[in-house]
Amino acid sequence: MPYVPVPKDLTKVKTKVAFNLTKRQLVCFSLAALVGVPVYFLTRKAVGNSAAALIMIGLMMPFFFFAMYERDGQPAEKILRNRLRHKLWPGQRPYRTENLYRTISKKEVDTIAKNKAAGGAGKASAKEYEAGRSGPRRSKKSRP
Repeated sequence: MPYVPVPKDLTKVKTKVAFNLTKRQLVCFSLAALVGVPVYFLTRKAVGNSAAALIMIGLMMPFFFFAMYERDGQPAEKILRNRLRHKLWPGQRPYRTENLYRTISKKEVDTIAKNKAAGGAGKASAKEYEAGRSGPRRSKKSRP
């Protein structure tokens, strides 16, 4: 009975288009051929076959690298872009939020200061009101 290995993580499985290659690999290999083959034929008479082949290989290697290299599910150009962004932009980006409690307390202090300046009693007048009642609280002595 034939045995076929089934990968446990199906997100790593890439769909193959032709010649057991993905679409990305086909595009990169085609670009490598479009760059490398004409360079070989144009330079082999001037520098010889061996040197022309080495020049062709050198020009095609970046395309092969971008077609085949993948790390942590990211292709080579995304890794390169992230590395460049890390090098070019500042390394420390502080995360600052507005402290809501500090803002609220400043507003309360400002309103109390305005009330005192306007002649109000500030916190003293606030103590006269009970929670849930609209009028001032009566003291126990003044009740009949």
